[in-house]
Amino acid sequence: MSRERPRRATLPPAEENIKKLENVINEGNYYGAQQMYKSISARYVSTQRHSDALDILHSGACLQLKNGQVTCGSELAVIYVETLVKAKVPYGDDVLDHIRKIYKTFPQIPLPQDLGEDDDMQQLNEALGAAKIHVDCCLSFLRAAIKWSAEFGAHRNGSPELHVMLAEYVYSESPELDIIRVSYHFVRGNNLKKFASALVNFMGKCYPGEDDLAIARAILMYLAMGNLRDANFLMDELKKHDLPQSDLIQFVNYLLPTLQRDALPLFNMLRTNYRSSIDREPAFKELLDDIAELFYGVQRKNPLQGMFGDIFKMMG
Repeated sequence: MSRERPRRATLPPAEENIKKLENVINEGNYYGAQQMYKSISARYVSTQRHSDALDILHSGACLQLKNGQVTCGSELAVIYVETLVKAKVPYGDDVLDHIRKIYKTFPQIPLPQDLGEDDDMQQLNEALGAAKIHVDCCLSFLRAAIKWSAEFGAHRNGSPELHVMLAEYVYSESPELDIIRVSYHFVRGNNLKKFASALVNFMGKCYPGEDDLAIARAILMYLAMGNLRDANFLMDELKKHDLPQSDLIQFVNYLLPTLQRDALPLFNMLRTNYRSSIDREPAFKELLDDIAELFYGVQRKNPLQGMFGDIFKMMG
């Protein structure tokens, strides 16, 4: 006589577990709640109740982040995105809103101001360390979300809105500003005015000689993607402010109208005449090679090169 296999208990509606876990959070048991969020959501996933699992994970990520538990909150946020992938959830406004809500819950760490010589530097070091952890955690979450969006219906480079979120967070929260990474994501975004504002702000506090490099890099990144319209728009926005006077800025000003017509000889002449300025950043040569291929059909000598080179590939 064969024994009947015990039936697995039916899982309750997600809302019941969400309320129960919220109580655990409110009691201050963040670690215990974290383990419960992970195990309970996994049970819903195993029974194909992905929507319930997503609701639980979303609630947990937001609650942990609101309580300053950035490592726990970002872990649940990443699992939330992994569940989107498992469930093959298509990219859409509803899910984007949920991701945006998690993003906006990531706390900001104000750095101590006006420290004097006799102040204890431990406070500053702790704030810098916390800010770096926050940025790394948010990056992990948004990178995963961008990858999901590219796979399930957004632009092939990923959701422009998510790229803007990532660029904004890195720019505003990173203790060591990486303007190259910021630009990489802004050019894949859809908010040129925010990008222009970030560049203008950067020009006001960067080291001498970094301002024109940042402008040229941004314009060339757009052009290397074939996006002449946004390159012109960004330059027009930047010209509303005092731009640095340099040969590199002059080169960019000549380059933009050149690309609007069939003028390969003029394009090559500009590259030759401004070579010393272009050589200030090695990546510019490869960006210009991309531009020559896109706008004038110039084939590369090395077909393995392209799309911003290794330094930019690491930004995604």
